[in-house]
Amino acid sequence: MVASTDRASHGRWIGSEDHKQAFCRSFIDTHRPFDPGTLDLPDLDDESLARLKALPIWNEAVRTEAETARKVQTLGAIEPDPLLSEAIALQGYEEGRHAAILRLLTERYGIEVEPFEAPAVPSDPVWEFLSTGYGECIDSFFAFGLFAIGKRSGYFPDALIDLFDPIMQEEARHVLFIVNWAAYLRARTRWFARPRFDARRTWKIAAQLLEHVRQAWRARSDDGGSSDHEGFTMTSHSTFDTLDARSFLELCLSENERRLRPYDPRLLRPSLVPGTVRAVVRVLPRPAAPADLAAAPVPRPGPEGRPDPR
Repeated sequence: MVASTDRASHGRWIGSEDHKQAFCRSFIDTHRPFDPGTLDLPDLDDESLARLKALPIWNEAVRTEAETARKVQTLGAIEPDPLLSEAIALQGYEEGRHAAILRLLTERYGIEVEPFEAPAVPSDPVWEFLSTGYGECIDSFFAFGLFAIGKRSGYFPDALIDLFDPIMQEEARHVLFIVNWAAYLRARTRWFARPRFDARRTWKIAAQLLEHVRQAWRARSDDGGSSDHEGFTMTSHSTFDTLDARSFLELCLSENERRLRPYDPRLLRPSLVPGTVRAVVRVLPRPAAPADLAAAPVPRPGPEGRPDPR
């Protein structure tokens, strides 16, 4: 358990120049340069292709990645601090790369995606980035668990899973950056302006949570299971039909911890969703018999504590 003096010292560190250097350098130094056009998307058999096309994510995923890229790139271009600008612009580049990968994937496998208008330039880039980042924290937490289920179950070919595992790891880096950037921003806000900052941030978080719950409820209620909405990760585990609710949430917790473990331990981790899920897990009944996938060993990091790059 951390001593109170250590917690106080860490609290003073948040918002410092050292904190900024730590979360920016951690993000920049772990960037993986590659051209999406060089990805070797594997051939899929008919069954795997049908499963891929049946995932209820494509319209929302393609549109959201394009919108997110525009928001983050806009902020990176106007951020006056050179190091923050470099890190935010790099995240904007990675978000744009994710959008390009999704376009390539949907074209390669003949997945139909509804057209949408080009994303507008955000009027308030700082708060748009905050709002989008908190939404990413929610989605990524559940996506880590879903990805692990897909990997362990053999639902998709290993070649496709191995191709997208590093991209999932990029999402972990994104949520780590947004949490620390938000804390840094708050700490650098003048004391008399912090209540307004806190109130506005609380509203953004609450709005994201309510939207995800609303969309997840709609997804569960839709006949035919259509759920190309925000928050699809909160219910899409039913696609794989392998884990009860408690086991799925426990898997999300373990995968979230694993994905974030390799990075600087001084940096803040997302706490709201994992903390809420831990509280929910404590009151959920245990399954009568452990699910096979839940009992499977959790993938371990590769050499030097970093995730296996495959």
